[in-house]
Amino acid sequence: MNTEGESTGGEAGAQATAGGQRCGLVAIVGKPNVGKSTLLNALVGQKISITSRKAQTTRHRITGVRTEGNTQYVFVDTPGFQTRHSSALNRSLNRAVTGVVGDVDLVLFVVEAGSFTLGDAKVLALLKPDIPALLIANKLDLVHRRGELAPWLRDMQQRHPFAEFMPISAKQPKDIQRLLEVCAKYLPEQPWFYEADELTDKSERFMAGEMIREKLFRFTGDELPYTSTVVVEKFEEEPSPKFKRMVRIAATVVVERDSHKAMVIGDGGEKLKRIGTEARQELEQLFDAKVFLQIFVKVRSGWADDEARVRSFGYE
Repeated sequence: MNTEGESTGGEAGAQATAGGQRCGLVAIVGKPNVGKSTLLNALVGQKISITSRKAQTTRHRITGVRTEGNTQYVFVDTPGFQTRHSSALNRSLNRAVTGVVGDVDLVLFVVEAGSFTLGDAKVLALLKPDIPALLIANKLDLVHRRGELAPWLRDMQQRHPFAEFMPISAKQPKDIQRLLEVCAKYLPEQPWFYEADELTDKSERFMAGEMIREKLFRFTGDELPYTSTVVVEKFEEEPSPKFKRMVRIAATVVVERDSHKAMVIGDGGEKLKRIGTEARQELEQLFDAKVFLQIFVKVRSGWADDEARVRSFGYE
C-alpha cells in the first residue's frame, strides 16, 4: 500500500512489458447501499472500501487492484448516485460517479437480483452505449425462487444492451472467481498500471479516515446523519525500539449539531472509546504496525452545503 499519497502507477507501467499482459479499468456502479463496496473488497481479496448498512457510506472513488497471472484488474468503486438533497456534498458524490463511467474499459452495473428502482434507473442512464457493461445481480442468496429472475432479466436487457448477465453473491468465492474470469475478457492487452503487490492507489492516511468513519456509522446506526465525516489531522510514522513500525494518528469527527456530538461521544465517552478501539485494531492489522489513535469531535454546522468546506475535507 502506498504511504506517500496517491500513486499514479506510472512507473510500474513503464517498467512492465506488454508480452501477454492484460490490464484495464473496471467501474463498479449502482445506487446507494446495493453492495458495491462489499463486491470491491471481495474482488480485490482485501478490505479497502468501508461498508455499513447506512446508505451513502462510500464517498470517494476507491481504486482496488488485483493481479492474477498475466491480468491486472483495476476496479473503481464509486459512491451511490444521489437522487435526494442537492447539497454540495451530494453534488461532489455524483461528480465522482459521472467522472468514472465514461473513462473505463468495462462497467459492472450492480443491482439487487430481481429488483429495479428509480435509483437504479438514474444510474443506468449514465452508462455509455460504447462501453461494455455487465449486469451484476447481487445478493442472489436472498432470492428464494430463481425462476422469478427470467422475466426480470428480459426486462433488464430491454433497458440496456448488457454484454453479459451475472447473478452472484459477493460472499461466495466461486462467484467472485467466475466474475474475474469474465472481466478479463474485456481488458485490453497492455502493460500493468501498478506493481503486482499493490492493492489500492489510496494513501494510508486516507484509509485511516475511512476506517474511523466506518466504525462511526456502525456504532451510531441510523441516528447519526450521513453528513458526519472524519478528517485526519495528523498521520506520522515514528521510530520505535519496541515495534517494527509505529504510526501516530489524530483525527476529527465532524458533525453538524451539538446533539450529534453527544451521540458520538456517548455516556462517559464510552461510544467514542469503542469507535477508537475498533478502528485502531483494524488499522493495526491493515498497516502491520502499532497504531496510536486519538479522535476528537467538532461541530461544523452546515458544512455539507458549503462547497469550499466540502473541498477542504477532501471531497472532489
